[in-house]
Amino acid sequence: MISATSFFVTGTDTEVGKTLVSGAFILKLKEAGLKAAGFKPVAAGTYLDSSDQRLNEDLETLRIASGLSPHEQSLCPYVLDEAVAPHLAAKRNEIPLDATIILDALHALTQKFDAVVVEGAGGFLVPLNDDEDLGDLAQAIDLPVILVVGMRLGCINHALLTCDAIQSRQLTIAGWVANTLPNEMPLLEENIQTLKDRIFAPFLGAIPSLPAQLKKPENAPYSIEALRFAAEHINLPE
Repeated sequence: MISATSFFVTGTDTEVGKTLVSGAFILKLKEAGLKAAGFKPVAAGTYLDSSDQRLNEDLETLRIASGLSPHEQSLCPYVLDEAVAPHLAAKRNEIPLDATIILDALHALTQKFDAVVVEGAGGFLVPLNDDEDLGDLAQAIDLPVILVVGMRLGCINHALLTCDAIQSRQLTIAGWVANTLPNEMPLLEENIQTLKDRIFAPFLGAIPSLPAQLKKPENAPYSIEALRFAAEHINLPE
């Protein structure tokens, strides 16, 4: 059984801050005295580091937050090179994405940690294979869901549709986070208030745009300093 302090993190879209928020929640769980780690069912998009190792930015961020050394622990059963929708990258490489393998990998990780933050890929309904999507996987994992709303024009509709999709699978929304993107949207506070009025789940905090020195470089993970900055602006679900 997965710990009650574990969560599934999804977002209103891709590139809305799921990895930043997932890393920040791992730090919050560790501050609370728990041995916490991150997990990703599938990751798409790799880069070569200075040692010519092929890495994924999201996974390396989760590894940094978890305090794990490179290759110390597998945090993802499927790492695909192309930065495209995972089911398309897998199909091009003739790699079947199997939910059973993902669940087994997650179960193995939960045996070693008190809490696991599972970061989805893309939005909540991104396909996993021809028959299943990430929502189906979240339902099988059956963890409380944290929704990351990337604050940009259109986010209100995206957030409310995602909430409907989560609740249609009888999953609990443990809370939501407003993540301010690099180009702050007009009427930011008014948009956040509109979401507070319409999302019937706890508001866990608003993360400001990262200061210039903390922005994530291309082909690199977030720094521990960026994760700490984000963690200062959010609360764990009660």
